[in-house]
Amino acid sequence: MNEIKPWLKAMRLRTLPLSVSGIILGSCYAYYNGHFNWWVLAFAILTTISLQILSNLANDYGDSVNGADNDERVGPARAIQSGEITPEEMFDAIRFNIIVVIILSLALIWVAFGPTNFSFVLLFMFLGGVSVYAALNYTMGDSPYGYRALGDVFVFVFFGLLSTIGGYVLYVHTIDHVVLLPAIALGLLSVGVLNLNNMRDLDADANAGKITLAVKLGIKRAKQYHFSLIVGAMLITVIFSILYYVEPYNFMYLIAFVPLIIHLKKIKAAQQPNDFDSQLKILALTTFLFAFLLGIGYILY
Repeated sequence: MNEIKPWLKAMRLRTLPLSVSGIILGSCYAYYNGHFNWWVLAFAILTTISLQILSNLANDYGDSVNGADNDERVGPARAIQSGEITPEEMFDAIRFNIIVVIILSLALIWVAFGPTNFSFVLLFMFLGGVSVYAALNYTMGDSPYGYRALGDVFVFVFFGLLSTIGGYVLYVHTIDHVVLLPAIALGLLSVGVLNLNNMRDLDADANAGKITLAVKLGIKRAKQYHFSLIVGAMLITVIFSILYYVEPYNFMYLIAFVPLIIHLKKIKAAQQPNDFDSQLKILALTTFLFAFLLGIGYILY
């Protein structure tokens, strides 16, 4: 059991609900439009979780090698930083996880499209490859994009647009405008989670040469940016539910606005890195709740 604990910590299980939020949201809208397959849902969730774990392991390895994980860093100790897992062991785990992602991705593509939808098969094989690249190169490689203030863009695309719209296409086999605004809203909230993490690590990242958007903006403007992300997501969702109103259940997601508003008040008052760290889990779980309620609100009737 003691050998498993370091790996569970390295996988950062608390990040997994956020990673599947887009899949759940896209699946709900596909169900609403009369398209659903339990096998697609199962393999989509498994594939997404395996990609998130790959990203977490690669992030642990990359930040350790590049020096971003040091004594200045606030938050849970990383696996390599703490000495519980060696860099060589982590690298082997990353390679094994890539194989797992490939197998699950191929299984997902098969159950979603079969042998006949060749164009979609090629498209999602390409997207799978790009997803693996993005998971690895956030902090790994000679020029990791997470060290060049590009993490926010990638999170918005992969956790918002690709996860939600791609999740919908897996069932329906076409792109529909109905999922665009929810995908944008979820992407903004997901970027908010990353920005919160980067505000917490701002000083440590700057000293280690890891240039995140929070480092470029400074703490004051990073807070303003954070407010724009959260409030923007809320406004876009309200606009969406008005434009696509069917019944009162569509507004179930307003429940998630309560912890989001409380979160913004906490961030406004935050001064120390620990103040931001204490909000990470809250925002990630609230984003998952938001996606779940926004999707369920359209299939309850």
